[in-house]
Formats: sequence, C-alpha cells, structure tokens
Amino acid sequence: MRIVIIKYNAGNIFSVDYAMKRLGVEAEITGDLEKIKAADKVIFPGVGEAETTMNYLKEQHLDTLIKDLKQPVLGICIGMQLLCKSSEEAISGKVDCLGIFDEEVKLFIPDAQTHKVPHMGWNTIQVSDSPLFKGLPENPYFYYVHSYYATTGKDTIATTEYIHPFSASLHKNNFHAVQFHPEKSGKMGEIVLNNFLSL
Repeated sequence: MRIVIIKYNAGNIFSVDYAMKRLGVEAEITGDLEKIKAADKVIFPGVGEAETTMNYLKEQHLDTLIKDLKQPVLGICIGMQLLCKSSEEAISGKVDCLGIFDEEVKLFIPDAQTHKVPHMGWNTIQVSDSPLFKGLPENPYFYYVHSYYATTGKDTIATTEYIHPFSASLHKNNFHAVQFHPEKSGKMGEIVLNNFLSL
C-alpha cells in the first residue's frame, strides 16, 4: 500500500511521518503530482496560515490535484481547514479554500478569562459511528493547537466544545478530516490513523 504525505509550505508534516513509522508504515513525503495521484492513501497534514498556504497550493497546482483525488484522503489541522469552503485566516478577512466541505473556518473569539486563544491542549470529542472512529471509547481525548475552527454542518461527523461547539472531524465522499492532531494524541490518535489506513 502506497501512503503519501503531501509536502507543501506547512509545518508539522514530519511528525505525521514519525507517527506512520510507529505504526510500521513507510509513507512518502512528496509534492510530486503524479506520485500523489498514484498513492493508495493520501494524508494532507500541517500547521500554517490559510491564505499563504492556499496561494502556494495554487502555484504548485496542488489545489486542483487535491480536489480531483479519488482515493481516501485525510486532512489534519490546517489540512482540514483548507478542505473547507473558506477561511477567515486572511489579510483580506476571508480566503476561498478548496471547497470539499461546505463548512467555513472562523477565528475563535476569547471568552473573557475562561477560554484563551489558541485552543491548546487535550479535549474530548463527541463521535459518530464513522469508520474513522471505530474502536474508540466514549468521548475520547485528543490533542489540539488552533486559533481557527470549522463550523458545524452537514459534513460534521464529530464535534468538540471550546467556547462553542465546532467540527472536530468532517467527512464527505473519499475526504476525511480532523482538526485535532492524531499524531500527538497517543493511543487514541493511533486508532484513528489505523482506521484511516484500513478504509
């Protein structure tokens, strides 16, 4: 099975590769369009800023490629946000993203002293019966680091509460995505990654 991690101008890509190695899986990190198209599974991870990253994806023709993928795809953190319709993480106040999911990405507004931004640390998710979450206990904990969140809507398959509910995971057709970092979430994260590899 050929696993590709998309290489682009985002951080944290290598931590996903390390997580794959812990699972005994050798993934290829590449931005080569043909290698990405030929993969059995594609992971689109990273941390970064939406507008700059979208500009890079367009320059490299990765935007069109990702939207046309037919194999299982897993977006993680900024990868999930870029799969949404739009993001407020932009100089102009809004940038169009890949539009796989209908949800929008918005900035958390701090709630006085109770909730700080970014949302950082461990939090529970409320899961559906998606194959991505097979074998998880009720309300499992995952690790988060983010200042922007995807709204909830028809593509939402898991939610987390921080200031207000937001999409912890999205799914549409062959595209799966999580806002949390499975590669930093211990055993629960390994279950999610294994489930994706088994799709």
